Amino acid sequence: MGDTKKVKHAGRFGSRYGKGIRDRIVGIEVKQRTLHICPGCGFKRVKRITTGLFECKKCGFKFAGGSYTPSTMSGKIVKKMVAQKKFLPLAKNLLEIQEEREKTQAEKKQDAKGEVKEAKPVKKKAVKKEEAKKGEKKAKTKAAEKTEEKE
Repeated sequence: MGDTKKVKHAGRFGSRYGKGIRDRIVGIEVKQRTLHICPGCGFKRVKRITTGLFECKKCGFKFAGGSYTPSTMSGKIVKKMVAQKKFLPLAKNLLEIQEEREKTQAEKKQDAKGEVKEAKPVKKKAVKKEEAKKGEKKAKTKAAEKTEEKE
């Protein structure tokens, strides 16, 4: 089975999997097999090597990108933000908020650790002492009972 005019690269699947899925596969494969523009030299010579890796056939520049295309939507948005420098005023606020959260989390952890460390050993020691005293009393009473029985 090969390519046909109607179904293109999805001809290899025959009538399996449904028309919609085969159409989506054709769209993805067309995008991944076309040559893309190189970010290094600017020529349209970038080809996909494997999932997420691309190489320029002209200058040999290798780089990572999306699974099927060299740039993803989120990557384009970030590039625009960096170019327009829209994130700078927000970056300070974000860093301050993050530092505050880290401080509060660290304080909570210290408080939790401090309470746990102090509370558990004190209780255990107190319980052990009480049990030891009870055990001593029981041993004394048993010993007293045995001496009374012998007499």
